[in-house]
Amino acid sequence: MTPLRLGLAGAGRMGRNHLRALAGSDAVDITAIAEPMRAAREALPRMNATIHPDLESMLGAGGLDAVLVCVPSDFHLATVKRLAAARMPILCEKPVGVTAADALEAAELMSATGLPFQVGFWRRFVPSLLQLRERIVSGELGEIYMVASFQWDGQPPSAYFRTHSGGIFIDMGVHEFDQTRWLTGQEFGEITSLFCGVAVEPWPGDPESAQAMAELSDGTTALVSLGRRFPLGDVCKVEVFGTRNAVECKFLWPPSADDVFFAALRKQAESFARHVRGAAREGAGGHDAAAALAAAERAAMRAARV
Repeated sequence: MTPLRLGLAGAGRMGRNHLRALAGSDAVDITAIAEPMRAAREALPRMNATIHPDLESMLGAGGLDAVLVCVPSDFHLATVKRLAAARMPILCEKPVGVTAADALEAAELMSATGLPFQVGFWRRFVPSLLQLRERIVSGELGEIYMVASFQWDGQPPSAYFRTHSGGIFIDMGVHEFDQTRWLTGQEFGEITSLFCGVAVEPWPGDPESAQAMAELSDGTTALVSLGRRFPLGDVCKVEVFGTRNAVECKFLWPPSADDVFFAALRKQAESFARHVRGAAREGAGGHDAAAALAAAERAAMRAARV
C-alpha cells in the first residue's frame, strides 16, 4: 500500500518533531509543508516535501490525502475550519484551540462532515501506558484510590510559544487531563489548583509550575503536577494507587525519553493513516480534546482565583 500523503501545516517546534518522527515511515509521507515564517522555512532539513508560504498555497497545489496541523494553539480552530471546507481528514496537535469551546466547535464541525479527525495526544501510543491502562481496566490493581500524573520540562519554551499557548494548564496540563481520563475511564469533577510563586524567569500569566487535585466521577482522586524546569530534562511519569497494588510508570525519562516520544508520534500518525483508509480511530477524538481542555480551563481559573 502506498504511504498516506500528508501535508504539514506549521513547521515550528512540534512540526519539526513530527518530521523527525515520520522520516522513513512506510505508512505516512509528508509531501508538502505550509509555514508562513521565513526563518522556520529556512530551518527545515533537506527533504523531498514541497515548501509553501501558507496553507492556501499548499491546499491549492493538491495531491494530499490528509493534513497534520501543528500551527500555534490559538490558530487551531481557524485551521481546522479551513481544512474541513477543503474536505481534508485532519490529525491536529493538541489541544485543538486554547478553550474548551474551541475544541468542541472543531469536534462538532468535523463530526458533521464525517471526515476523519484525530487529536495528537501521543501518550495513548506509548506501550508502557497502554499496558498500565490494561492493568487498570482488568482490575489487576483493584479499585483506584489515586492517579498522580507528573510532567516537568527541562526548560521553558520560547517567548513566542508562551504567547500563543494558553498557559501552563492549557499547554502542558491538557496532556495530564486527557491521560487521566483515558487511563481511568472517569471524568473530572471538582478541581482545586495552585500556581507556584517560585520562578527563575517570571512570565506574566504563565507560571513555571502549577499543581491540581481533582475528584473523578467514580471517586478516584487525581493529582496533576506541572513544571517548566527540571534538571534531568523533559520527564513524565504516572503513579497509580489501587486497593490491590500500586504502580509507578516513568514512561518518559532519561536516557530513553526521546526514543519513547518519537516512536509514539510515529505510531500515532501511522494509526491515523489507517483511520483515514477506513479503520477505527485508535487515538483521541475531538470530544476527548474538549473534555481535557474543559478540565484544564477549570484548573487555570481556580489557580488564578477567577
